[in-house]
Amino acid sequence: MTDPKTTERTSGGLVGKAAGKAKELAGETLGNEELAREGRLQQAQGDADVDAAKARAEAKQREEEAALEEEQVTTKTETARLRAEVEEQRAEVAAEADRDRAQQQADQQASAQMSDADAERQSEQARADESVERAESREREAAVQATQLDQEARRAEAKADTIDPEENR
Repeated sequence: MTDPKTTERTSGGLVGKAAGKAKELAGETLGNEELAREGRLQQAQGDADVDAAKARAEAKQREEEAALEEEQVTTKTETARLRAEVEEQRAEVAAEADRDRAQQQADQQASAQMSDADAERQSEQARADESVERAESREREAAVQATQLDQEARRAEAKADTIDPEENR
């Protein structure tokens, strides 16, 4: 505090409070009410400075706590976002793996169907070849029979000519 009549500035805080107490005691001892009053004012100023310093420290502490809490919330939010992103990536990888498995199964089924169809085609071809061979065999047998019948007919004609040569003429 300052005396309105002087330009002296009083110091605050604990030093100012101690100086104020000394002035108050000196003023009371000397009977100088002005000095005692100035000492009490300086003590009040010291108390106010101490209280203000405490309030600033508490405010700073609350600000730091709020900043820490905000950082924790930000960290939790970022952690949740990253977890969601990782989970999404895992889901994409799993979906891709499912698609790959489904494609492999489809490829295997298509390959099996193609193999089955090829085997069926080969079986049909074998049956057709067998039918052709049987038909060719029957044709050869029929040709042999026809040749035999033709030979028999010629022999029979020759025999008939030998029995009745005039009939042929």
